[in-house]
Parts: sequence; structure tokens; C-alpha cells
Amino acid sequence: MKFSKKNLLALFLILFGGLLLFDKIGFNLGHNIFSFLIPFVVLGIGYLGIKNGKFIGWPLLIIGALMVLGKFAGVFGIILAIGLIFFGVHLLKKERRIE
Repeated sequence: MKFSKKNLLALFLILFGGLLLFDKIGFNLGHNIFSFLIPFVVLGIGYLGIKNGKFIGWPLLIIGALMVLGKFAGVFGIILAIGLIFFGVHLLKKERRIE
């Protein structure tokens, strides 16, 4: 079998459909993958819409960005907490130097 764009697309669609089927029959193997894949797909379709001059691209891009932000909200919260801790330590060290 020679690999071409059509063959790779066909294999991707088979894998995508298989994961979706597993999820529907009770094997939650694909659930975690789909929960992260769908926001990026919406974001990508929005970008392609903007690139091709379609109006629907902007709303899809905004919705996709909000979905991605929602998926990574926990990570952003951890980064924010670490940043606040470091900033507080920096302020304490700075105050000690002045005295």
C-alpha cells in the first residue's frame, strides 16, 4: 500500500470512527482524546474560515478559543498560583534589602 494524502486521511477517519464507536458502546478509551480534540478542531476550522475570508470563521475561532481555555483552566490556575507565590517571595526579599 502506497501512502498518499488520501490514504492517510482514510486511516485517520477509520481511527477517529473507531474511537467514536468504542466510546458509544461503553469503552471510554476515546473520551479523553475527544474532549481535547474537539476544541482544537473548532479552533482550526475557525482559523481556516478566517483565512478563506468567511464570516463564520470569527465566531468559530472565538468559541474554539473559549473551549480550549476551559480545558486548560486548571493548568492556568496552577501557573497563576505559582506566579503569585514567587511574586510574594520576591516582594518579601525586596523589602528586607531596603531595611
